[in-house]
Amino acid sequence: MSPALRKEYLEALGITPWVLRAPPAEPLRERSGEPLRASPPAPEPALRDEQLDWGQLRSRVAACTRCSLSKTRTQTVFGVGDPNADWLVVGEAPGAEEDRRGEPFVGRAGQLLDSMLRAIGLARERVYIANVLKCRPPGNRDPAPAETTECLPYLERQIALIKPKIMLAVGRIAAQNLLKTDVPLAKLRQQAHRFGAVPVPLVVTYHPAYLLRTPTDKRKAWEDLKFAREVCARVER
Repeated sequence: MSPALRKEYLEALGITPWVLRAPPAEPLRERSGEPLRASPPAPEPALRDEQLDWGQLRSRVAACTRCSLSKTRTQTVFGVGDPNADWLVVGEAPGAEEDRRGEPFVGRAGQLLDSMLRAIGLARERVYIANVLKCRPPGNRDPAPAETTECLPYLERQIALIKPKIMLAVGRIAAQNLLKTDVPLAKLRQQAHRFGAVPVPLVVTYHPAYLLRTPTDKRKAWEDLKFAREVCARVER
């Protein structure tokens, strides 16, 4: 009797035909006899600094341990201001008050910087303010070369996101680190330097903290600010 005819008779009698099922497959085993386990999915590669958006960059800076300053800081000092600003003001590193508050250029030096900006028609909220280093060096010492090397990519990414028309480097340390030179600040003033892969005009002036100690140089700083304003006026985004 053919299988098809047998199935037809069984169904007519109300009997469900039984079908022999294949035995369950044995799990694959290693040579040791242990079952093979599926490998976990490979983690996605971390984004490079130059791929980060504002939020990702801020988070990376806050968690940074690239140099030993991460062990002594109170918090990182990321930067403040308009992310679409024409002007980017760059200092050297946070001081004690900046480290405590998490904001660059606060206290008396910050107040003087605000006054300097207002003198050329700029409110603090209309510029972006950052530092070469995002962490305070202990005792407000000068940044070490290795610290600058590790931290500078963060500033470079900020510059790429802001696309400023001009950078104002305040103070000798900031100027020399950005321009990779040991030329004295006095010889760097009144020139339109360039910084970055997409060169941004960079003008150098005195640090507000220095001007508080040496008020006779405020007139020179005023000349630098006017020069920077002229340079900025010639730049198109």
